[in-house]
Amino acid sequence: MSLSRIQSLRLAAVLEDCSDQLDILGHTLTVQIDRERGTAAAQERARLTKLRRDCQYISQEVHKLHLELEEKQSFSCLLQVVEEEEQREKAENMRREAKRELEQRRQTLRRQKEELQQKSEELKDMSQLAKDLKHQLNVQSSKIAIKKKLEEKNIELQLQQAQRETSQAEKLLEDQQEWLQKQLMEERRVHEESEKFLQNQHEELQQQLQEWQQSTKQMQQEKEQQLNNVCCKRTVNLDRLMEKRRKFREMEQVVLEDREEQEKLRQQQAEAKAATKLQAWWRGWMVRRGLGSFKKAEEGKKGKKEGKKKKKKKKK
Repeated sequence: MSLSRIQSLRLAAVLEDCSDQLDILGHTLTVQIDRERGTAAAQERARLTKLRRDCQYISQEVHKLHLELEEKQSFSCLLQVVEEEEQREKAENMRREAKRELEQRRQTLRRQKEELQQKSEELKDMSQLAKDLKHQLNVQSSKIAIKKKLEEKNIELQLQQAQRETSQAEKLLEDQQEWLQKQLMEERRVHEESEKFLQNQHEELQQQLQEWQQSTKQMQQEKEQQLNNVCCKRTVNLDRLMEKRRKFREMEQVVLEDREEQEKLRQQQAEAKAATKLQAWWRGWMVRRGLGSFKKAEEGKKGKKEGKKKKKKKKK
């Protein structure tokens, strides 16, 4: 865009005045920079230095524009500078935006990495929990096996003793043995199913550990649900085990009470029999000795016999 000679001269005069003022401002900034001392004024010096560089840059551009106005009566360099500044501003904005996006991605990746690490630790804890549960099941299985042997021996002794007593007690003990065997088989089946379930869970957890990197959120929900199922089933199994133990203690208490009652009944019968024998012996001994009430009866019999003898003699 071209201007007239007068317009260009006017603008050149204004620009020359602006250039002089910029030179004065640059010199003032240089003096202020030299006066700033100490570590506290470092930021102020940096700001003043930047202002001086901007003044120098503007002074150079004004000088170029002044020459162009004097020579060509146009200000295309000003438009070029404006375009360059706009491009520079756009580039700076794009660089800032790219830097911000990069920082956001870094934070997202850092957060995802932390989540993956946390989930890996949770999986390790769950694997350790599965191992502990398996170990506890093995210990419980061994305890149940030992307890079963002891119970079988105890039941055999109870059956042998019950056979010596009454048929009713024998039948009761046989029913108890069958019931206990059924309960033990049921408990063994439950423990085998629990162990198999835990083994399957352990395999699934190992497989899911490899798939965590691909689907973190979905796998977390599934793991939480599976953990809840394991806890619920474990609670149910423990409740069943406690209920079976309670029933076994009740049945054992019933057997012991029945045994005590049978023992008391046998003692009472033996005592009654001994008391009967003792009374019979005492009565016989009293009769033979003619003591107590049996003495009067013998005297009455003797008096009757003497009276009969006297009557016979009088008749003769």
